[in-house]
Amino acid sequence: AYAQHGHGRESLKLFRQMQIEGVKPNEVTFSAVLNACSTRGDLAEGRLIHGHIIETGFESDAVVGTAIITMYGKCGCLEDAFKIFRNLSKRNVVTWNAMIAA
Repeated sequence: AYAQHGHGRESLKLFRQMQIEGVKPNEVTFSAVLNACSTRGDLAEGRLIHGHIIETGFESDAVVGTAIITMYGKCGCLEDAFKIFRNLSKRNVVTWNAMIAA
């Protein structure tokens, strides 16, 4: 709810609290926190979360991959967005649209 309503900072605080409490994030979690980074233009935090995504094995997920593409695109890192797009094993219309919009 926080990320969808422009409260990116609060969304990221909740994500950190979730990690502290040992709750494992899933594709929806990662998509939401990457959206918060995109909205805030917070490339540094987005890169940290991307690293966590790689560690947890969600990078190949189409939903998460699309969120990463969107985050890099909105933060002005088109090369990074394209690298993620190129490495996705399954692309769908949403993934293509994210890359086009980036």
